[in-house]
Amino acid sequence: MAFLLRLRLMPTYRGYTQEQIVSLIDHTLLKPEATQSDLEKCIDIAIASNVKAMCIRPMDVSYSAKALEDTNVLLCTVIGFPHGTVTTHTKVQETIEAVSNGAIEVDMVMNLGLFASKEYAAVQKDIEAVVTATKQTNPKATVKVILETCLWSEEEIVKACELCEAAGADYVKTSTGYAASGATPEVIALMRKTVVDRLGVKASGGVRTLDALIDMAEAGASRVGASGTTAILLEFADKAS
Repeated sequence: MAFLLRLRLMPTYRGYTQEQIVSLIDHTLLKPEATQSDLEKCIDIAIASNVKAMCIRPMDVSYSAKALEDTNVLLCTVIGFPHGTVTTHTKVQETIEAVSNGAIEVDMVMNLGLFASKEYAAVQKDIEAVVTATKQTNPKATVKVILETCLWSEEEIVKACELCEAAGADYVKTSTGYAASGATPEVIALMRKTVVDRLGVKASGGVRTLDALIDMAEAGASRVGASGTTAILLEFADKAS
């Protein structure tokens, strides 16, 4: 009874507690010009906020893995970022290095050129190679596949999700943040409808406010990439009751 009373007393906004909000967030720092000072700040925010994961550049994995030891924050990095058009061999080598250095999640970019050319078997094979490299290096590691959804029709988004599932990926993800636009609730809902509960769905690109984050969660996102975690949590503190 006391536990239920504490739950009722926890501040919420739109039915979400702060704990539920941070459990959705992959706190992100992927700017190519980010400095060591920026990385330190990113780490501090991720730990202080107790977000689900921190997503950083491959060059920052070793340092970040040490910094996140003894925390609950998962370490994520990107593969083939941001265009997905490096060779499969390069993606595999990037993956092995990243996971060996401590990344427990990899967000790989689908080969956008092959997909646009409808070379679907090659796209799936590229994803499969990264999944295999990830799991062989660390069976507990997970793979999210970035689709860059703003480039595709609804039918193509469904097809991309199906290829990711067939390839053994753990999540499908909307965007790199470097294309014309990012996640929308409508696209998240479509992705969730396609993969149901078999895969996770990550919203990324342009999610800058608390309401936008919750919109993505209610549309079906199980993770949300955000670089403005501090602003989102300040907004929660202001709006929660």
